[in-house]
Amino acid sequence: MKTTKAYKIILADDHILLRDALAKLIDGFNEFTVIAKAADGSEVIKDIEDGKQADIVLMDLNMPKMDGYETAKLVAKLSPQIKIVILTMYDSEIALIRLLQAGVHGFLKKDIDPSELQNALLTVAAGEYYYSNHTTVKLASLFKKKSDSHFDLEKALLNETEIEFLKLACTDMTYKEIAQAMFMTPRHIDNYRDHLFTKLEVKSRVGLAIYAVKHGIITI
Repeated sequence: MKTTKAYKIILADDHILLRDALAKLIDGFNEFTVIAKAADGSEVIKDIEDGKQADIVLMDLNMPKMDGYETAKLVAKLSPQIKIVILTMYDSEIALIRLLQAGVHGFLKKDIDPSELQNALLTVAAGEYYYSNHTTVKLASLFKKKSDSHFDLEKALLNETEIEFLKLACTDMTYKEIAQAMFMTPRHIDNYRDHLFTKLEVKSRVGLAIYAVKHGIITI
């Protein structure tokens, strides 16, 4: 016999089949119930503003209109008592650091076992943070100074301006148009581009785009 479900979840994923299957799985856990399903972050925010009393928001990182990063920041601002758990296929250091900065309480790969999902939700619901062993190792490695490391904390800590530039660099905008969009001079943008070439160890705009996709900064 099932116990009374104590924890309410808003679930967000832009893939209908996956969202419905995940909702059915979570509703099968004794301790949880899905009270709302959203296709993107803007719908999550609307649910919260409409008075949906959720304990946890479980959402995909990559969604249209408003992705997991933006949504996490807004949820943390609107309802700091709500715990945020992200589901994604990305586990890069940059993605992890950005999610921590956004106020996320848990980070899960989409290929996890259902029992790990249940355990993660219970952990977060209890007020703790949940990251898989693999994720914890990746985070810890950022703070270890190894001479042979090709990725360090400095690269993981991209600021908002760098992230904005990377996103725009992945469009068909010219550098002049990017400069206008970022309220910078073309010369400043050239300097910014060259700085990121060095920082991220790439040699071209294509390299910047590949880097941004690989680390979940933009999606295609």
